[in-house]
Amino acid sequence: MRKARRCRRPRSRNWTAYGTSQNGKKRMQAELQQELSRRLFAHLDAGTTDVWPEVVRQPVSAYTCPERAERENQELFRRRPLFVGLSGLLPNPGDWITSDETGIPLLIVRGRDGELRAFANVCRHRGARLVEGRGCGAASFSCPYHGWTYDLEGRLIGLPDERNFPGVERDGHRLAPVPVAEKHGMVFVQATPGEPFDVDELLEGMAAELAPYRLEGWTPYSSRRFDFSMNWKIAVDTFLEPYHFPFLHKDTVASIFIGNLCLYDGFGPHLREVLPRHGLREMREKPPEDWDLVDNSALVYVFFPNTAFIVQKDHMEVWRCFPKKGGGPGASTVLFDFYIPEPVRGEKARIHWDKNVDLAVRTVIEEDFPTGETIQAGFAAGVNAHVTIGQNEPAVAHFETTANRYAAA
Repeated sequence: MRKARRCRRPRSRNWTAYGTSQNGKKRMQAELQQELSRRLFAHLDAGTTDVWPEVVRQPVSAYTCPERAERENQELFRRRPLFVGLSGLLPNPGDWITSDETGIPLLIVRGRDGELRAFANVCRHRGARLVEGRGCGAASFSCPYHGWTYDLEGRLIGLPDERNFPGVERDGHRLAPVPVAEKHGMVFVQATPGEPFDVDELLEGMAAELAPYRLEGWTPYSSRRFDFSMNWKIAVDTFLEPYHFPFLHKDTVASIFIGNLCLYDGFGPHLREVLPRHGLREMREKPPEDWDLVDNSALVYVFFPNTAFIVQKDHMEVWRCFPKKGGGPGASTVLFDFYIPEPVRGEKARIHWDKNVDLAVRTVIEEDFPTGETIQAGFAAGVNAHVTIGQNEPAVAHFETTANRYAAA
């Protein structure tokens, strides 16, 4: 079976080692940046935060019920487009990645024409998996079982001992396609066959806000995979409120971010959350044209149902949360991807990025997710019929109530 290896893109000369463009820093839209900054300043002055209209009481069964979990698997993870990653995962023709977190094995490949195509990663002969992991520069894919071979468009181009397959037409045995879309440097795929979709329509206005970040130029640096004993929604909730920062993270990120202060805005089922850093207080002393919200906050974009896309000062973090295959409602798989502005140049840059990866992973893996596991374990005690989501946790309330609606449908 083909082995995975990291794909390379040509180096850009527009970026310094730590992500600052020589032509100007990566920025959000100027008017939006000033609007969000003024909202944060108002909250700082008033000692308030964005709020949800009411307290939400989410039934514990949303995290423990097998029937609910199966509905989520079907409606949210198999019949809805999911974020896969940035275009830098497959920068060149013949580059490919695989995914099977939904339980359906997928193969995504960039064709010779530069377009992305996605297929079930399943040979049309006897159903074996074609490839594992990711790779670069492929001209075709051959099944490791009997050597049936497909081109980058999914056409069957090689059938060993074809004379013993009378009536088997190659055109009728192409790889099975599934919908995939790429725009603004973002890649989404749907695990099951369906109609084509557009990223702008899918994200309901959020995509245009992300476009100025020039995501198509970012490079994958590090990827990790974790399994936890908690429902996948608890994993997503981790990224949706700073209420817990002064307590759970008192020795780590509490010194970086302001606790219990966030901005929340919904985009259909998706949302954006702004988590301000302590440096925001100094930023407000500058003229508005010099405000830099990216440097003074973390911007969390949640692509419903399962992705937290986090814009940090000089890098991007992506956390994708899935129900663990075969694990029931109380188990999840979390994929972490860390993106940087360009391929690493020199040991100094590598040390810098390794430290950033370690900080991002260590805080979540050693503090947030172990707490999530205690939450899941606590459900078995039968003490709580519901979890209580405060008005100061608007992003959590948005996400959980949205998941309820889709699971009910």
